[in-house]
Amino acid sequence: MKLDLALIPSGDFVRDARLIQRAEKLGMDAAWTAENAHNPFFSLTLAAANTSSINLGTQVAYAFPRSPMVTAQIAWDLARQSGGRFILGLGTEPNAQSESRADPVARMREYIESLRAIWDSFQTDARLRYRGEHYQFRLMAPFFNPGPIPHPDIPIFLAAENAALCELAGEFCQGVHAGPLHTADQLRQSVLPSLSAGLKAAQRGRGDFVLSASALAVMGLTDEARSRSMRQAKMRIALEVCRPSSQSLIEPLGWFDLAEELIGRARLRRWDEMPALISDNIVQEIAVVAEPEDLLRQLTSRYGGLADRVSLVMSEADSAAIESIFQARA
Repeated sequence: MKLDLALIPSGDFVRDARLIQRAEKLGMDAAWTAENAHNPFFSLTLAAANTSSINLGTQVAYAFPRSPMVTAQIAWDLARQSGGRFILGLGTEPNAQSESRADPVARMREYIESLRAIWDSFQTDARLRYRGEHYQFRLMAPFFNPGPIPHPDIPIFLAAENAALCELAGEFCQGVHAGPLHTADQLRQSVLPSLSAGLKAAQRGRGDFVLSASALAVMGLTDEARSRSMRQAKMRIALEVCRPSSQSLIEPLGWFDLAEELIGRARLRRWDEMPALISDNIVQEIAVVAEPEDLLRQLTSRYGGLADRVSLVMSEADSAAIESIFQARA
């Protein structure tokens, strides 16, 4: 099981790139960025130029607001700059508007197909001809073709937002990202069976696929740091519970009343009140609460046999605790 960095971009791209450099020196295998208030690609651009071995990817870059042509060009440039270390992680839109779209799974399939058609045109100068219901591309002028690169086979991961997307990932992609709002039981009972169905449809084995899980960790070297980490985890859980794509987890856990209360606070923009609605027991259900020296053991206990990669959500303030984890590992 590989240990990765999950980075929430800060807007200070130099600082984010330095954090990725530190993760590389510690021996982390990959650094993943999320899309929230900041673009998920910019920090990776600097990191690609200032690292040499760590894999770089988006944990989720929202696909539908961007044309496949725009995403294809960004991914191509990052693959070139990183020497083939870039992994493109895609997801649907993060709000309720995505629920109204007709068949988002079919649209995502076309999105990925068109990306690969565009990349093939970039690499081979083949005539671009992609026609689908949602996307059509019929021209690649030389001025807009960036040309071939040494590592053109860019892996694509999907965010595991529901069973249908997990199945599509198993059939069509190289990996899937389980977001921070999950339990081990959910991975075992929902995500893995859906992946297996997709892999079977494509006549692929489990060894051809990567399940990456983003783990919320509550830890710290001081009482103040642990308290800050707990509040951050509660806020992250509160925001994730509000998302429509979280319904598949909320239902088996019976969190309907909690979700309604959190959504009500969000509508009133009473953000500061939301963490208090998340109990310590809920945090224990979702996150790993441990002393830094015991974190790896708990991660292995929770994700061993389930996930191929586990990424720790980390900020610059957490770096000392992360370093202590690796000291314990040594």
